[in-house]
Amino acid sequence: MEKTNGRAMVTTGVGIPWEMREFPLPDVEPNAILVKITMACICGSDVHSYLGEYRIRSAISKENPMIMGHEMTGRIYKKGRDVKVDTLGQPLKEGDRIVYSYFAPCGKCWACHGGAPCLNRLRFRRTCNEFPHFFGAFSEYYYLRPEQWVYKVPDVLPDESVAPVNCAMSTVTFGMHRVSIPLEGQVVVQGAGGLGLSATVVAKEMGASQVIAVDQLAHRLEMSKSFGADATINTSEYPTAAARVEKVKQLTNGRGADLVVEVTGRPEVVPEGLEMLISGGTYLSMGIVTGQLYSPIDMERVIHKGLTIVGSGNYKSGTIPKVLDLMVRTKDKYPFHRLISHKFRLEDIEKAFGQIGEGKVIRAAVIPD
Repeated sequence: MEKTNGRAMVTTGVGIPWEMREFPLPDVEPNAILVKITMACICGSDVHSYLGEYRIRSAISKENPMIMGHEMTGRIYKKGRDVKVDTLGQPLKEGDRIVYSYFAPCGKCWACHGGAPCLNRLRFRRTCNEFPHFFGAFSEYYYLRPEQWVYKVPDVLPDESVAPVNCAMSTVTFGMHRVSIPLEGQVVVQGAGGLGLSATVVAKEMGASQVIAVDQLAHRLEMSKSFGADATINTSEYPTAAARVEKVKQLTNGRGADLVVEVTGRPEVVPEGLEMLISGGTYLSMGIVTGQLYSPIDMERVIHKGLTIVGSGNYKSGTIPKVLDLMVRTKDKYPFHRLISHKFRLEDIEKAFGQIGEGKVIRAAVIPD
């Protein structure tokens, strides 16, 4: 018997327990796709939303419930009659594995026309009370709008590798390609979670001679070595910013790093990251994404050292296929599937967020079935 409903974990406000609800499967519009989610990840930004640290969270209520989550992969359950190929022109059929963007640029603002990040990104986050209901990843289904990019997944990549592609890996890859790593350049990555491990891989593949991972959790730092880290700094062993800066100088023969990448979400790491840089170096920040977080920066140092500070978030349409290609080419070199350190059933999502808060998890996956 064909299914008529789909389950989803619904949130109605900060501090209110999640609810399992069912919604009718929507009729698929001509250019849309109904995805059967096979695996969804809990991104750091989902944790911020869960804790009420995003403005969008304040709009969620019992009257306006929401299905959270945006990092996922799945199979085509039903496709609209006009859907024939993916964004690259590869044929698509029902049952195909796909990965897709969770947002789309508006295509109308001056930033879009100038090639800059869109000012009015379409995030498709609406109350699940509205058609077509399935707007988030913590669900059995996801409704893919015509505006969203979609790509067929290579068979050699397991879901564990692909699930983080449309956020962690693509965000980092796009950001890293906005900066340059000089020949034999040295890179520091502040944070060794999902974004940090991804940044380590991309830095090595861009030609970094040394990547130094910085984190407070030993198991994350150990994992970073499998993803290309040449050295690690445990903040428990080097508890002050000055000590960490000095350790970076020691590891780089007194020079400092050519590039420092921030993926911690903590503004207090920015000043020490700037101090880790060589003169003329670049600081790339991708983790501080919630509002009302500020970093004190000594601009005199920035100016006299000739530093470049770059902020980056989201990505462009060509990023996902580049990431998939990278993963296929290096699947025997890096254990991408190990980015997922823990798996939870859909109904255990509250437990998953709790373990993330305790620092036990690198990337948690939610399995709908």
